[in-house]
Amino acid sequence: MGNRQQSAGSAAAGASAAAHGPERGAENGTRARVARLILEHGPITAAMLGERLGLTPAAIRRHLDNLMNEGMVEARDSRDRGRRGRGRPARVFAITDAGRDAFVHGYDDLAASALRFLAEKAGSQAVAEFARSQVADLERRYRPMLAAAPPQQRIRLLAEALSNDGYAASAGEAPAPGGGDQLCQHHCPVAHVATEFPELCEAEVEVFERLLGTPVRRLATIAHGDGVCTTHVTPRDIAAAEPRPAGSPGQSRTDENTPARPGARGRATPDEGRLSPGGSA
Repeated sequence: MGNRQQSAGSAAAGASAAAHGPERGAENGTRARVARLILEHGPITAAMLGERLGLTPAAIRRHLDNLMNEGMVEARDSRDRGRRGRGRPARVFAITDAGRDAFVHGYDDLAASALRFLAEKAGSQAVAEFARSQVADLERRYRPMLAAAPPQQRIRLLAEALSNDGYAASAGEAPAPGGGDQLCQHHCPVAHVATEFPELCEAEVEVFERLLGTPVRRLATIAHGDGVCTTHVTPRDIAAAEPRPAGSPGQSRTDENTPARPGARGRATPDEGRLSPGGSA
């Protein structure tokens, strides 16, 4: 799903400009690259954007001003004041909900309608089976690479593989007591559909748990309105010391005392929300 939808935002940003000539098309194409970089690595400073894209400060400012005027990007004050010392905090730029929508493929409505039809005709179990079938190819492609890697490297390799498929993923230590790692996905190609059908998220969590060989727990999802999909990965030594009952896959936040449909989903507790500050791993 990710590969086909990865270029949707860039195409949407630049396609209509082609009729206005190459200069206009190139301008919008560069703006789309700026927006995608902010989506994948934001919040990010203008200086870092310029370095990554090879653009002058003036060019970066022009593109950022245009993206903010269009409601695609917003400016924030950086929380990382320690590195700068005194003075004003650095401004960072983050994608907005409207900007994220620009990267969503246009077949969302059709996909949601098809899943509603499936649920009405065959029941929710059929939707769950469909969701598992959609992530089965992802599991098949990732398994050989992860199985050959040391356990401590698997989450990093999983993040890289997901990024190659358009999920803009990153991995790092979980900023919470108890240790563990955190997998963040800054882009979800099916976020709008998953809002109504959380089975898509749940199937993905099950795959992550099998690939990593340790319990995982979904703490936040873009489909639920969070800025990033965040998955906590239990340390292997803790998982070995506290085995869970057979047949209990990683808990998605959508399982917590809430009906699965339509769009009724439980909110994270305040403690859970703090596990993903700023949506970055």
